[in-house]
Amino acid sequence: YISLGADLSAEQKATVLSIMGITEADLANYTVSYVTNAEEHAALDSYIDSSVIGSKSLSSVMVKETESGTGIRVTTVNINYCTVDMYRNALLTSGVENADILVAGPFPISGTAALLGAWNAYEAMHGKKLDEDAKEAALNEIVVTGELNDSVSAEDKEKLQDLLDYVKAEVVANGLTDPDKIKEVVQEGIEKYDIELTEDQINSLTDLYGQIGKLDIDPVKLLEQAGDMYDKCGETVLADAKEMFETVVT
Repeated sequence: YISLGADLSAEQKATVLSIMGITEADLANYTVSYVTNAEEHAALDSYIDSSVIGSKSLSSVMVKETESGTGIRVTTVNINYCTVDMYRNALLTSGVENADILVAGPFPISGTAALLGAWNAYEAMHGKKLDEDAKEAALNEIVVTGELNDSVSAEDKEKLQDLLDYVKAEVVANGLTDPDKIKEVVQEGIEKYDIELTEDQINSLTDLYGQIGKLDIDPVKLLEQAGDMYDKCGETVLADAKEMFETVVT
């Protein structure tokens, strides 16, 4: 299943398909959809500056279904705004499961169209729509975390991702929705991973994870689909869910 940026030129399309390991002729064997720049702006304008979205939809996605329990695996080529972990977290939030996802641009681009494209392909693959509230939260997640990633130093990017994983794991595992409790978890993570955030950034994360906390995300399934993403968060994070998961599969 492939979703292409609708504004790719013929040459750019050939480059993207080459990255995916296929040719134009091979497309006949795939279910293909397109993401337009208007769709990008409609989905993201309330979250992100239009200059980041740009005036053309170019980022493209190949989605392959994998066996149950495989989880989400993401690879990016020529994407300079959205990281692999940003995509994977947003896809987890939106309810995507068991898929290998390749995000590609014809040259270095932001990749904002790719999340919409991944949803298009995944929904076509399963013949049903993902939950709209979950998709809305995922859009917010990729924007908030992207802005944070841009704001920290190169040395702090890994610390930031550790913090984001820690907070999300705590919120989902404990079913947190109260803003004060979520803010406490954010501040705990800041201390745990020794990273500095402004009060506005802390508030943005509190709002984001409050939105995610209201979703019906199964912590066991989150652990299963995330692979090793949350292993570094500490023994207590998702410990009960991990024990339950291991009991089920062994």
